[in-house]
Amino acid sequence: MASSSKSLNFSVSHRGTTHRLSLPSDTPLSSLEEQLQELTGVPPHLQKLIFKGKKANHEEDAAISDLGIKDGAKIQMLGTTTQELEGMKTVENEQQRRERIMRDRAMKPQYKARSTGPSTGIVSTLSTPSSSSSPYKFQEIVPLPHLPNPEMAKATLERLAADPAIRHVMQKHQFSVGVLTELAPHEQPHLLGLNVNAGQAIKLRVYTDRYDGFRNYKEIRRVLCHELAHNVWGDHDNNFKELNSQLNREVAEYERAVTEGAHSLSGQSLSSAVYSPGSSSELEAEAQAYVLGGSGAPVSGLQSESAEDRRRRVLEATMNRLRKEEEEIEHSCVYI
Repeated sequence: MASSSKSLNFSVSHRGTTHRLSLPSDTPLSSLEEQLQELTGVPPHLQKLIFKGKKANHEEDAAISDLGIKDGAKIQMLGTTTQELEGMKTVENEQQRRERIMRDRAMKPQYKARSTGPSTGIVSTLSTPSSSSSPYKFQEIVPLPHLPNPEMAKATLERLAADPAIRHVMQKHQFSVGVLTELAPHEQPHLLGLNVNAGQAIKLRVYTDRYDGFRNYKEIRRVLCHELAHNVWGDHDNNFKELNSQLNREVAEYERAVTEGAHSLSGQSLSSAVYSPGSSSELEAEAQAYVLGGSGAPVSGLQSESAEDRRRRVLEATMNRLRKEEEEIEHSCVYI
C-alpha cells in the first residue's frame, strides 16, 4: 500500500552543487543518506546535514520530518568523499613514514657540525627529551567533535604535538601549553590561529574554508610557531616578531640538520649556520630569484661565487620568505 504521508520538496547543497529532492515526510534518515551518497559520493557516516542552524544527528530510522526538515527547506551538506579520504590517508601515511625516518635519525648518537667557516668546536645533539617526561609540551589535545572529521583533525593535532622540530623549540624555550585545539573556519573565518591567556590554550585552523579537506601541514605548523611566540609576547611588536622569526628559523634548522646529519646551533648567527652542498633546490631557486630581482650579485658572477656567498644568498632568500609568511599570519591572528 502506497504511503499517504505528505511529500517534502527540499534542496541539498554540497560544494556549490544543489540537488533537489522530493521524498515522503516519513522517509527514514538512512534512505535520504543513501540517496545523497549516490549523488555526491559522500558515505553516510561522513555526511553532516545543516539547516537553519540545526544539524541532523538523530537515529538513522528517524523520519526526515522529525528532524525538522520542512517543505522548501534548504540544506547544506558537509562531507568528504571516500576517494578523497583515501587520498588523504595515503598522503598522511607517507608523511608519517618520513617523520618516522627523521625521528630514527634523531635518536642516533650526536654528530659534529660540518661548516665551511672556521671551526668552533661546538658539538650538538639531534635528540630531543621525551615529551612524556618533560613539562614543556601540549598537556591536552582536543579536536572539535561538531566538525566533519574529528578523528583526522585529532591526528593532525597529535602530529603537530609530536613533531620533533616543534618539540625541540618547546624544550629550548620552555614552552608549556595547556590545550591544543581547533578553530572552526565558519565560526572565525578571519583567523588562522589564537593564543588564549599566554599558552592556556592554542587554537589552530586545520580545515580548509569549505571543510572539504585539511590545510597544508607546514602552513599550520608556521601558524603554531606564531602562536607559541605569543606565550611570551602579546602584541605584534618587534620583540614578538624577533621571537617568531627565531622559532621558524630553529624549526627549519632542526629539520635541515636531521636531513643532513648535522645540527647547527640556533644561537649562532645566520651567517655562521651549517652549510651543506646538498641544500634544497627550492631554496636555491628562491635565492636565484632574489639575485635576479636586483638585490644580490650580478647574474654573470653566480657560477664563480664562493661557497660563503652562495650560503649567504640561500639564507637571505629563506629569511625573506619567512618574513613574508609571518606578515600574512600576523593579519590572521588574535591574542587574548
